[in-house]
Amino acid sequence: MIVVAGESLIDLIVGADGRVEAIPGGGPYNVARTLGRLGQSVSFLGRLSTDRFGSILRAGLASENVGLDLAPTTDAPTLLAVVELDDGGAARYRFYVEGTAAPGLSAADLPGALPATTTALQVGTLGLVFEPMAATIESLVAAVRDDVLVVADPNCRPTAIVDAVGYRARLGRILARVDIVKVSVDDLAWLDPLAGPLAAAEGIMELGPAAVLITDGPRPVRLLTSGGVTELAVPAVRVVDTVGAGDAFGAGFLAAWTADGRGRADLVDERALVAATQFAIEVGALTTTRAGAEPPTLAELASVS
Repeated sequence: MIVVAGESLIDLIVGADGRVEAIPGGGPYNVARTLGRLGQSVSFLGRLSTDRFGSILRAGLASENVGLDLAPTTDAPTLLAVVELDDGGAARYRFYVEGTAAPGLSAADLPGALPATTTALQVGTLGLVFEPMAATIESLVAAVRDDVLVVADPNCRPTAIVDAVGYRARLGRILARVDIVKVSVDDLAWLDPLAGPLAAAEGIMELGPAAVLITDGPRPVRLLTSGGVTELAVPAVRVVDTVGAGDAFGAGFLAAWTADGRGRADLVDERALVAATQFAIEVGALTTTRAGAEPPTLAELASVS
């Protein structure tokens, strides 16, 4: 089983005309749903509110067969991200965090240890930012069994990070136990402003990970390992929007890797890493062809291959 730990939230998208649309989201939430659609056994680890938005989030996970045994409920309201769009489509984010459900994840919400069936743990996005959730997930990663594959996607949201120095320090500590990191060129530019993408990714690898996956929109994905850099082309598709595409890409890699029974010991297999990355590209690309964070199913992927 794959465990995905972090936040779920509601994006309130405010258009230039004043209309508001509520969209379920959050990086880990999207990853868990994608893994479910790709036929993986997956559980979401994070707090869900008993309010109406929380019910929508819970139903969205359940509809994709995502396990909820590790997702305690709380009467605290759902975390909100208000996205204001101007006439040109540019977005500005404001997070309404204080007293909300997701950030309140504490050690008391966790089981004594991850289920014995856990083969992989995925963490990231705001789950590494807001307290006490960030400290809780850091402790979870530090205590994970040696045979569990750990994947991280920082998916940096600078407007939500009040203490950049503290955030980078925490990420550095977590990366010491992480096996695979998925980052965008924008993430790398924020994490290490003085370095180019490859140099910044090499700095990440020096902290412990065996592989770094670098996405760059429609440009080639770069897979960085101890053996060097491999570039993989991204197919040209008709893009509707890119919401959740990065989350779908990361989930696609993890699904391909674990579906073949691979774990930490197999990270030396360059061909397998390339194959899983290629599958991730297909999942991410297809997600961009539809509105919202709507990743494909295995059947949909097969129909276009």
